[in-house]
Amino acid sequence: MYLTKEQKLSIFEKYGKSATNSGLSESQIALFTTRINHLTGLLKVNKKDFVTQRALIKLVGKRRSLLDYLKDNDISRYRSIIKDLELRK
Repeated sequence: MYLTKEQKLSIFEKYGKSATNSGLSESQIALFTTRINHLTGLLKVNKKDFVTQRALIKLVGKRRSLLDYLKDNDISRYRSIIKDLELRK
């Protein structure tokens, strides 16, 4: 798999409060963003891979829901994760 356990732990450590806190919204958004970037790279090479395309669309929807939740509950955390992951131009 492209994402090892150590890479996931480093994502959770950077965006969550600790390496074991994988349920925090920011850490989930960061993990989804990493996976989305990977799938986007695959789709640039394999344009007709519709299974990957569907997985990408589902991940974007999950990330969008988490971002909406974070925006409704804590706007400062939302703004910081958007800035850290460079999701908006």
